[in-house]
Amino acid sequence: MSEPEVWLRGALPDVAPLLQPVAHGLLQCRLEVRATVPTLSDSELWATPGGAASAGYHVRHAIGSLDRLFTYARGEQLSTTQLHALKAEGKSEERVGIQEALVADFDAAVEHALAQIRATDPATLLEPREVGRGRLPSTVLGLLFHAAEHTQRHVGQLVTTAKVVRGGGQSRDT
Repeated sequence: MSEPEVWLRGALPDVAPLLQPVAHGLLQCRLEVRATVPTLSDSELWATPGGAASAGYHVRHAIGSLDRLFTYARGEQLSTTQLHALKAEGKSEERVGIQEALVADFDAAVEHALAQIRATDPATLLEPREVGRGRLPSTVLGLLFHAAEHTQRHVGQLVTTAKVVRGGGQSRDT
């Protein structure tokens, strides 16, 4: 029997109860990225089946969006470096070791996010925050929750895209 999903393994130490779902979601994503990305060839990693985004894009976007959303949760605006990284998310990069590099970068993004989650005072969760150039309204909790949900969505797309490009997306009769 395989281990249960992260959210069914119990509370994480040093994470406030209201932030447990955020941390659990990110840790589950990390497991799925580790299980999927190394199995892809360079061409599979950057394939865009039917014009859909590549698996590589989904990993890069998850990394970048975590960084950006957690920046807003701290009450900061994006840096020039973050804006440049956003523009580069869709560029394919076929090179030796790219799969391992993407997994390592994703791991680092999750660890950085977990450190911020652990350091977040639950009393600040409903504090207002501004998002983007338009300074749209949110809260610390809204940003942290959205970061986990957004990451889960892109990791799900990564897993599905990987199945499609490997030919594992064929339908079965029911």
